[in-house]
Amino acid sequence: MKKPEKTRRSFLKGAAVTTAAVGTGAVSSGVLADAGTTPKKVEKQGYRETDHVRDYYRLARI
Repeated sequence: MKKPEKTRRSFLKGAAVTTAAVGTGAVSSGVLADAGTTPKKVEKQGYRETDHVRDYYRLARI
């Protein structure tokens, strides 16, 4: 029995399946790695009108 020749189409299908499997594994391993860590508290500083911001506003007036 002869082996069927690999065509470009079958190669691209195999490449797509492999890429999807690798991508899924990378995402799931990243999720599992992050699940064990505790998130850091990030304090929002908000808007601050500092000297250089005031200078910009002063110079930008028409």
